[in-house]
Amino acid sequence: MREIWIEKYRPRKLEEVVGQKHITERLRSYVRTQNMPHLLFTGPAGTGKTTCALSLAKEMFGEDWRGNVIELNASDERGIDVVRGKIKDFARTSPLGGADFKIIFLDEADALTPEAQAALRRTMERYSGICRFILSCNYSSKIIDPIQSRCAVFRFSPLTAEDVKGYVSRIAEREGVSISEEAVDALVHVSQGDMRKAINSLQVAASLDVPIDLDVVYQTTGMARPEEVKGMLDKALSGDFLGARAKLDEIMINYGLSGQDIIKQIHRSYYELSISDSEKVRLIDRTGEVEFRMVEGSNERIQLESLLAYLTMIGS
Repeated sequence: MREIWIEKYRPRKLEEVVGQKHITERLRSYVRTQNMPHLLFTGPAGTGKTTCALSLAKEMFGEDWRGNVIELNASDERGIDVVRGKIKDFARTSPLGGADFKIIFLDEADALTPEAQAALRRTMERYSGICRFILSCNYSSKIIDPIQSRCAVFRFSPLTAEDVKGYVSRIAEREGVSISEEAVDALVHVSQGDMRKAINSLQVAASLDVPIDLDVVYQTTGMARPEEVKGMLDKALSGDFLGARAKLDEIMINYGLSGQDIIKQIHRSYYELSISDSEKVRLIDRTGEVEFRMVEGSNERIQLESLLAYLTMIGS
């Protein structure tokens, strides 16, 4: 338990990366040729962007990889001074160990200011002979076009349920953790394709030193069980507004959920309701409006109850 499992079980080679086969195959071809362009990794959190970047660097440079790679997080260092200072200083120095180039891995590059991105574009262009950049971001639309045009773009997709389930089960087996099949499915549901979230949730649940079941997973991840949320919505649709309101109280108190937490789960539950598609469309439209009001600072309780009232009117 002393180690963080997301680091302990982070793949060290490209062939060990879970999912993203179409991406790892192309990256392995760069290793075979010992050459690569600038790269842009884009996609949701926990899908393997950082793992692929570090694995590529390790396989490209072998034991000398630490001397030829610098890893920066643009969320911490996002201004133009970082590009002109730390990045430029590293880019202009010669590679070590007979390598042809060095690698600068810039994580969360979409946090860079527009001015910093403009300076980065010039640095990428000027030192491309001895330095390659790997940029990682969640939203490629926040990266300026001149940088995107200089990179080979790799789009990472959320991991499949089978990938997450298989990897989580292997970790549980190695750690000697007793976990039910239903609890593994719950971790898959909670993670939504984010392997980092699934592994972290597993470690938190395992810290209780009890067999992991459905209740343990949902209590430790701060999410309500889907069937409870659906039950609340069914009560509202059946005309039992007060019963749905009482269920909302129970869910929020038992799981310690905020209004924005519960609205996300409500949204995911709509597709399981036995109502027409046109009514689901109306509900989703109304839910988007309620969520916007919460973000803008409206009272969460009033907004959630207004949504339950709207459900009750649809049901009637």
